[in-house]
Amino acid sequence: MNAPVDTRLIQQLDSAHFLHPFTDFKDLAGRGARVITRAEDIYIWDSEGQKLLDAMSGLWCVNVGYGRRELAQAAYDQMMTLPFYNSFFQTTNVPAVSLATRLASLAPVAGDRSFAHVFYSSSGSESNDSNVRMVRRYWDLLGQPQRKVIISRHNAYHGSTMAGASLGGMSGMHAQGDLPIPNITHIEQPYFFDLGHPGESSEEFGLRAAGWLEEKILATGPDRVAAFIAEPVQGAGGVIIPPATYWPEIQRIVDKYGILLISDEVICAFGRLGHWFAYEKFGYRPDLVTFAKAVTSGYIPLGGVMVGNRVAQVLIDKGGEFNHGYTYSGHPVACAVGLANLDVMEREQLPQRVRTDIGPYLAKRFAELNDHPLVGQAETCGFVAGMVLVKDRQRKQRFGADQEIGMVCRGHCFRGGLIMRAVGDRMIIAPPLTMSHGQIDEMMALIKTCLDLTLRDARKNGWMA
Repeated sequence: MNAPVDTRLIQQLDSAHFLHPFTDFKDLAGRGARVITRAEDIYIWDSEGQKLLDAMSGLWCVNVGYGRRELAQAAYDQMMTLPFYNSFFQTTNVPAVSLATRLASLAPVAGDRSFAHVFYSSSGSESNDSNVRMVRRYWDLLGQPQRKVIISRHNAYHGSTMAGASLGGMSGMHAQGDLPIPNITHIEQPYFFDLGHPGESSEEFGLRAAGWLEEKILATGPDRVAAFIAEPVQGAGGVIIPPATYWPEIQRIVDKYGILLISDEVICAFGRLGHWFAYEKFGYRPDLVTFAKAVTSGYIPLGGVMVGNRVAQVLIDKGGEFNHGYTYSGHPVACAVGLANLDVMEREQLPQRVRTDIGPYLAKRFAELNDHPLVGQAETCGFVAGMVLVKDRQRKQRFGADQEIGMVCRGHCFRGGLIMRAVGDRMIIAPPLTMSHGQIDEMMALIKTCLDLTLRDARKNGWMA
């Protein structure tokens, strides 16, 4: 057991010295942060001794669960051998090369697109900055420097650096820092529940939503568009799952205009959707794949870009220095942990398990929430799930933003021993891929209790009948 923690002291020091990401500093100073002290399997404990089922895998990343000694051992062994050396100046290290080789072997060939190269970073945000630099370098080398515009989607999340936040479509992020930066533009997201027309099927909507990309390309000028970037399933935007017709039509459009396709799989790769990489599930052929998070199951920071041969060969064959990179690109300790993490995932067949066992079981159990009077729609994709909370199911009537129904539900989750994320009026989960059926049942019981308590509050406050 860990030594006792003085919660109040840690909160005071936290308030005095630690500025948290995505936080209202004044609000947090007034309430005090929750102090997490230990974790095991799919559970975490706070300094007050409360046990919580972590249905968000930390932050979409602890795919193999907490407490894996083999990952800690891999870090220790590498630290004692070569704790760090840079990858600048024509220098490399064994773990970085080994992991790049391993990742290339796991990335399935998609039509004429294959992956043999990796560019490393330490996070998804940095990786998407690298994508912007790499895409523009690619077109420069091909003699088309006017191709600078990258198209993304509203409500997408691609990181919080200047380029990453610009690529993302979060209005709150764009409101700070004069974002987006030039030559990044957005189309609407494929959110059928919100944007589908009356009487329109999801398949029809998927084609219409993909068509927004072609409209934007034509409005911008096809000769100015460099790439389209998108998450296979939008994560931080609320687990927005596109209709089956969406991605094939997106592929047709980017092929028609010769535009690069970037698949941001920081959340969706490494088994989350039942495949090593999510583009395989949806059947499209990206040129670049962003990864991070679950490549090490969050045990140590690591990110990167899988660079398809179409792009890599131009960068290599045309020559010239690519003036971009990071001190920690290919960090030997991070890469050693990544290799150990992939060993666990392969040994326990976690992608296959999501695809054939726990993914379908979660889908079955989560669909039961569609009968709850507070739920407008509950859906899953692999081992992510989301539901929208409504005040009237028949009319799809939403709660007011000032009622913060998601935060009401989230509060009941925390008090009830469950970590579930609120994104506006959507509640989302992305649990560790190691969950048993019994643990899924445990989680679902907690979710239903929290929904019942939220419904009670909504009726008590007069927000719904």
